[in-house]
Amino acid sequence: MWLPAAVCLSCLLWGGGLAQSSATLRRGNDQNGRCHYTFTVPSPEEGTCPSPPGQEGALQRQELDGLKTRMALLEALASRWAGGSEEGARGQRGLQAAYSQALQEKRELQRARDGLDRQVQELQRALDALRRENEKLQAGECAPQAATLQDSGQRPPSGSNLLSSLVAQPRGSSESPSGVRDPAWHFSVPRYQEFKAEVTEVPASRLLPAGSGPGPAPAEGDTGCGELVWVGEPKTHRKADSIAGKYGVWMKDPFPVAPYGPETVWRVDTVGSEVRQLFGYEDEEQLARGFPTKVLLLPEPVESTGAALYRGSLYYQRRRSRTLLRYDLATESVAARRELPHAGFHGQYPYSWGGYTDIDLAADEKGLWAIYSTSKARGAIVISRLDPNTLEVQRSWETNIHKQSVANAFMICGTLYTINSYTSPDTTVNYSFNTESGLSKPVAVPFRNRYRYNSMVDYNPTSRKLYAWDNFHMVSYEVRLESRQGH
Repeated sequence: MWLPAAVCLSCLLWGGGLAQSSATLRRGNDQNGRCHYTFTVPSPEEGTCPSPPGQEGALQRQELDGLKTRMALLEALASRWAGGSEEGARGQRGLQAAYSQALQEKRELQRARDGLDRQVQELQRALDALRRENEKLQAGECAPQAATLQDSGQRPPSGSNLLSSLVAQPRGSSESPSGVRDPAWHFSVPRYQEFKAEVTEVPASRLLPAGSGPGPAPAEGDTGCGELVWVGEPKTHRKADSIAGKYGVWMKDPFPVAPYGPETVWRVDTVGSEVRQLFGYEDEEQLARGFPTKVLLLPEPVESTGAALYRGSLYYQRRRSRTLLRYDLATESVAARRELPHAGFHGQYPYSWGGYTDIDLAADEKGLWAIYSTSKARGAIVISRLDPNTLEVQRSWETNIHKQSVANAFMICGTLYTINSYTSPDTTVNYSFNTESGLSKPVAVPFRNRYRYNSMVDYNPTSRKLYAWDNFHMVSYEVRLESRQGH
């Protein structure tokens, strides 16, 4: 047994070259448990053993198909990468911009939240202070207020209410009722009215002739109705105490009715969401001191600065509506109300400074007027003469003056006058419209905005003055009229 194995092993060892170096010997038992020796030698001629017929081609085709699939995927990925690189860069830049914008909005929201927190704290402090003051007033502890009086040592009786003491003050008294100044609205950041000052103002220098200006006061003696030819320098009477008085209206009744006289001054601060307080002063001196003799709470809130006084009544527009109200000062009640037909309101046709000045009421020698616009007039100023008792429209005129192109307007002797700018320190009264002739014409009467934000201008036919509210300041202007030489 060992002899054949030895012979085979000798042959293998004797074989040369590559066969000798790569031969392998393996020993193992077969299924019957007999020992078998197996050795392998690589063929010097054949590279691979031949496969059964048909099997080799199928395997090769499978390998080629797989290779083609992998190549197609690689080509698609390469094409997508090459063609989409620019789009990917744009997408990345867009994501970065969106992320930056989101961060900016987050910072703005945080600042707004901080501001609101501060407002809440300030309002809470103000509320606490008012609550303490109210408790003192109810307890009759008014000595600290009385100590602040400059010209009076009076104090209301114990347990009296502030408003009741103002109402109970005799009209003819020159004393301050209780040393109480106008109630200040302690708004750190109030709800400002939405302004629509989108019209670019024409510089006054383009409208003023060379060398023109307010000039000296005219000669005395002009009486009766006529054409406006001169407006004097503004005279300051009072500055408002709080942000509620940045815009407002102040006036005198040209034809007063008892119990009030021609010197009584009325005032409304118009910054706020619910403007309802009407302050009355004995005269301009009391206005300057800040001591109201009357405080009335209007039954409906006021819209903007278009109110007017005429024959014992306050005429004004109700907030967010075209409804006009006649408030009787003697009875302290609404005597009439009526909608102004088709009138724009709440920011549809305001003056160029905005402020919801869609409806502006005015009084002159000819009666009570409404200055406004309608959709039919397409923003041009419409003038309507009103019945002062019923507020019914008696007659209307449509002008060719666009309402949002002028800063303010007023009536003198039945003629409408408009002001070019509300911010330019030196501007002009630039247009007029005569309701008698129905004609308009450009004018160039110099007008000065001393404090550079004029939100109200009204004419008083008795005092022959213009009353205006210029950036917290209550001012008046002397005027001069001349007889018309044709219009």
